[in-house]
Amino acid sequence: MRGACRGMDSAFFFHPEGERGPAKVNREAQAKAVCRTCPVVEECRRHALAVHEPYGVWGGLSEADRLEVLNARERSLRQPRDPAIRH
Repeated sequence: MRGACRGMDSAFFFHPEGERGPAKVNREAQAKAVCRTCPVVEECRRHALAVHEPYGVWGGLSEADRLEVLNARERSLRQPRDPAIRH
């Protein structure tokens, strides 16, 4: 299977230096729209999270989205599964 992004300009998925505000929001939204049509979106997302990909939109997640997911995972690993169980 091929990713929907295959052959597209990579600048579509990676922000140019200094990009901020509406330009960044719009570019990320367009990139995420491509991801929503992709047959390998889950594999792409898992890869980006596994290697802590620092740049671009991967698997429908922006840099900020991935950081949020990774931080949430880390917090959940630090919390006891059952607060009634104490060692």
